[in-house]
Amino acid sequence: MANPGFATTLAIFLTFFTFVTYTEGAPRPFFVFGDSLVDNGNNNFLATTARADSPPYGVDYPTHQPTGRFSNGFNIPDLISQQLGAEPTLPYLDPALTGNKLLVGANFASAGIGILNDTGIQFVNIIRMPNQLQYFQQYQDRVSALIGEEQTQRLVNDALVLITLGGNDYVNNYFLTSFSARSIQYNLEDYSHFIIAEYRKILKSLHDLGARRVLVTGSGSLGCVPAELAFRSSNGECAKGPQQASAIYNPLLVEMIKSLNQELGSDIFVAVNAMEMQNDFITNPQDYGFVSSKIACCGQGPYNGIGLCTAASNLCPNRDEYAFWDNFHPSEKANKIIVQTIFTGSDKYITPMNLSTIMTIDSV
Repeated sequence: MANPGFATTLAIFLTFFTFVTYTEGAPRPFFVFGDSLVDNGNNNFLATTARADSPPYGVDYPTHQPTGRFSNGFNIPDLISQQLGAEPTLPYLDPALTGNKLLVGANFASAGIGILNDTGIQFVNIIRMPNQLQYFQQYQDRVSALIGEEQTQRLVNDALVLITLGGNDYVNNYFLTSFSARSIQYNLEDYSHFIIAEYRKILKSLHDLGARRVLVTGSGSLGCVPAELAFRSSNGECAKGPQQASAIYNPLLVEMIKSLNQELGSDIFVAVNAMEMQNDFITNPQDYGFVSSKIACCGQGPYNGIGLCTAASNLCPNRDEYAFWDNFHPSEKANKIIVQTIFTGSDKYITPMNLSTIMTIDSV
């Protein structure tokens, strides 16, 4: 005669493990690395000033509450997840990232970080790139315990990866002070070549960890963000030094990715030229429904570009009319334009192919 207690225990055991499995027909797993442009809230769990967990951040998010995203609403990873038909990736440090949630992917990004470990030192406790990569390995170990090593490897190989780095290596390092250590050590051209070489090492590490489709974004138009206009522009024109940095950095990134793909024998890495994408709505804001591409929606001082966005800041009533949400970060509407270009843009913006093409090729 069967033991009813044993049968009940076995049923519970089988029910639990039936649901923790990776199936190729599910929405594509998605992993995110980088800085504040793509941080979904990791810094909420860290003792750092680089955080967006208080109002009015999140004012247009579905909950109307701050989430740690440096946006009035959705950020770039959220909008890509929506296009993938997936739920948003949770921050890796979020305790809710367990069980089936792990199979969606994870967001390892941390506001303030850069390619270099000395970038963002003023923010102290942030997840620098070596640590983000360590967490990615730890993630794989955790998932392997749920679904086995073979399925975990397939999940990671099938995933889409987004990495966004570089802007902070200029604004929060090279240009942080008039005579920063890096600006004394390097001229701007040589520094750009240096950080591109370091970025290449990071991308090779991602490949070694199993990433096979990686969107790699460069910097936006650094000289045109409200913070740089407030500090460095006397007439409203984009600040010369940071803008020159973007103009050097982004083409170098494209060339580095071409070279790396040739070395690996496959178009694993896709270069996203964020500067070209931003230049369109910065130069012609009215064409995109913006009343301003110079003034931040939230902030204070010239161009609302001084200091943090807080509850005491000026706040525009219609966030969709502004290209920039705060002194550095695009508004949700600008993020939607960027993501649409990632999916459908020409090789002026994304090379060797856009994300729609990638999705078609990878579905065969």
